[in-house]
Amino acid sequence: MLTVQQHSIRGYASDAPPKQGMSGLAYGAAAGMGAFGVGYYYMTSQQKHSLQAEGPAPKAFQGGEQGFLSLRLDSVEELSGNTKKFRFALPEPDQESGLPVASAVLSKFQDPGMDKPVLRPYTPTSDTDEKGFVDFVIKQYTNGPMSTHLHEMVPGQRLDIKGPLPKYPMAENKHNHIVMIAGGTGVTPMWQVARSIFKNPNDQTKVTLVFGNVTEDDILLKKEWNELENTYPRRFRAFYTLDKAPKDWVQGKGFITKELLKQIMPEPNEPNIKIFVCGPPGLYQAISGTKNSPSDQGELTGALRDLGYSNDQVYKF
Repeated sequence: MLTVQQHSIRGYASDAPPKQGMSGLAYGAAAGMGAFGVGYYYMTSQQKHSLQAEGPAPKAFQGGEQGFLSLRLDSVEELSGNTKKFRFALPEPDQESGLPVASAVLSKFQDPGMDKPVLRPYTPTSDTDEKGFVDFVIKQYTNGPMSTHLHEMVPGQRLDIKGPLPKYPMAENKHNHIVMIAGGTGVTPMWQVARSIFKNPNDQTKVTLVFGNVTEDDILLKKEWNELENTYPRRFRAFYTLDKAPKDWVQGKGFITKELLKQIMPEPNEPNIKIFVCGPPGLYQAISGTKNSPSDQGELTGALRDLGYSNDQVYKF
């Protein structure tokens, strides 16, 4: 959200003028007021012009016939042994990604000798109104050609990216309570939605995150989730479960189960709740069932159906 800083016009005192007749004083006062009026008009006109000229920031990703943008990799930050944060520069420094929440982008690369390009959707982790860049947190998978390609990139190289790929349209206070059930890198669209909620002071949506991973190091954006929980303790809670938990681990162990969800989720009959699911195929099969296509959510199955939730309460990313 753009904020407009209010500027105050500062008055300056001058030395006392020499004694003179009333006509001189009146003339001096009139001249002073005239000069002040001209100065005030000039300053306020300049401020109005500046505010009008600022306007909404241009959007980098415009969809439609725009096609792919060739974005330069600006920096790489290693977050864990197999996860890195990639920052790509937008074509112009004053541009925002312009992506609606929730949405993703499509990345593409093709090495010499490849018959077809590799395509992979990713959800940015930077705020949609950040100017000049877009961030991605990406885990490398052994048999993942795109993630491997990205992890081999160095700053200065380029990647083709286009968007947006619209997902679930969010709006201020659209739901009373959102439950996010995620596994692995499926947490990135959850972060995009959560950020849009908690950076908006008018949005009072409650959010519960249930996040499954293999090890503690695999928990993406753990620091950022902790900050949300500390800042909004009445509105945000995070529950983690690990397949390979350390001995001192005090949260969930193993997969996300129906029993765990029953303990921490709002009841199905609570008004205006929404459940987001995103993760590997096994998570979908156990929790909600898979979707048939990007435009067909498919039948609700798994733990959520068993717990009494309905198709219209669940969205599968």
